[in-house]
Amino acid sequence: MDIAQIASSLPLELKILLYVVISMLLGAAVGLDRELADKPAGIRTHMLVAGSATLLVCLGKIMVPSFGLSDAALGSDPLRIIGAIITGVSFLGAGTIIRSGGEDRVKGLTTAAALLFVASVGICVALSKLFLAVGVTVIALATLRGVVYLEKKFGFGRKEF
Repeated sequence: MDIAQIASSLPLELKILLYVVISMLLGAAVGLDRELADKPAGIRTHMLVAGSATLLVCLGKIMVPSFGLSDAALGSDPLRIIGAIITGVSFLGAGTIIRSGGEDRVKGLTTAAALLFVASVGICVALSKLFLAVGVTVIALATLRGVVYLEKKFGFGRKEF
């Protein structure tokens, strides 16, 4: 029995809590990389972004029926919730981007991208795509660590990330 099967057998609120915990753990993995690189958004921020994305998508699935209405009556659109998550996370990401030392030095772009990325991981978890969520998290970690290693080894890339 895998986690998705276990989650489907739980009451709805426990399933949502389990999904939030899973997405926060995946967000922590990416946040740990940013924390170790001494970046402005670390473990806690990445965990909260991933968890809130999961929670918002899950709540979107149950919100309309909880008011006794149908999706058709309200014109409910789950893509609007995802769009709102992306907008909110992009705003957070913008706060991590700093321009310094002239126009050529920009810091925080990778951290901003990582915040957006963990939000998408949280969305994957909320949509019960756990294998995908874990897989893309591993790919992100390989990218964050592996590319830095290659840049140092071969002497290319920027000095600031």
